[in-house]
Amino acid sequence: MKRGVLALGILACGWLFSACAPAGVYVRYGPPAPRYAVVGVAPGVGYVWTDGYWDRRGGNWAWVDGRWARPPHRGAAWVPGRWDQGRRGYEFHRGHWR
Repeated sequence: MKRGVLALGILACGWLFSACAPAGVYVRYGPPAPRYAVVGVAPGVGYVWTDGYWDRRGGNWAWVDGRWARPPHRGAAWVPGRWDQGRRGYEFHRGHWR
């Protein structure tokens, strides 16, 4: 029980801080190729694997590992983050639950 409450708290903090991330960050060139890893077995029933992604930190590319997460509600689907190329450069759209 305590472990579940702790995990929920960590996920909530991550969501809160990611919501504060600036929108519309553009870079001139796209990220490196994605990294691939063995996903393994889900830690429990109902967990969904959220893929890793390249992020920009301190002007450099930094890989953020994928992780297992529980959907926030029944029927929720994970939409992976992606980098899109536009006129102003590459823009990152964070992954989210739909």
